[in-house]
Amino acid sequence: MGDDKPQQSLGEQLQSAEHEAARQRILDLAEAERIPVEETTRVVPDRHRRRGRG
Repeated sequence: MGDDKPQQSLGEQLQSAEHEAARQRILDLAEAERIPVEETTRVVPDRHRRRGRG
């Protein structure tokens, strides 16, 4: 009787497992699409200077 949580039904257990699996898929996708900081801080050529020339 030391349990504070009521026992989950089978449906609740399945829903919880599906929720966790979906969460993990989202985290995996986010990690795969993550851009390393080194790539976000590199210098980009300034296009405005090119317009004035030529």
